[in-house]
Amino acid sequence: MHVLLDNLGLFRRGFVGTVQLTVVSATVALLLGGILTLFRIGPVPLLRAIGAGAVTLLCNTPLTLLFFGVTLGLPMLGLTDLSYFTLAVVALSAYSSAFLCEALRSGVNTVDTGQAEAARSLGLTFPQTALLVVLPQAGRAVLPPMSSVIITLAKNSALAGGFSVFEMFTVEKTLIEQGYAVTTVFLWVGLAYLVLIACISAVFRFLEWRLAVPR
Repeated sequence: MHVLLDNLGLFRRGFVGTVQLTVVSATVALLLGGILTLFRIGPVPLLRAIGAGAVTLLCNTPLTLLFFGVTLGLPMLGLTDLSYFTLAVVALSAYSSAFLCEALRSGVNTVDTGQAEAARSLGLTFPQTALLVVLPQAGRAVLPPMSSVIITLAKNSALAGGFSVFEMFTVEKTLIEQGYAVTTVFLWVGLAYLVLIACISAVFRFLEWRLAVPR
């Protein structure tokens, strides 16, 4: 217990950093995933090809390699003012957006085609039909797999600690370097991630209950 109490400020800073990284990355990933889904289900062949190519590339690229590509590649392109936190958000959100896109696209297949046809008969354009009719229903249907992607994102955020972002993995490294027992530090850091994941699961369970369709 003294490991936690003696380093409470360090644990608090690391936990807050992990929460911030998870929340910001998840928000950006949901936005990017929605855009990729629109590309993949859209009527324009070029956009469908771009969406499919982006998803294939991101899903099959190791996240560590993507971190290196972002943190080393973007500064080489002249984007030197970006913080390490921002670069970590770019890597995590881009990677997770591909899996969210696949989850949303599977949800689109559960929406009756008559819904889209009815929307078009009312004069709605494709973007309006997708954003107002199809995607809301698809998102409600795929909340469980989406929660799994966000939970994975939270756990993957530990990689950011190796790229100068202060979060829970940084706390673990710091305390081990100071001579604290590895097992004790690991247990406290693991407990912090467990609390974060439990909160994410609770949010999605609430959304599932709130958005459930009466049967």
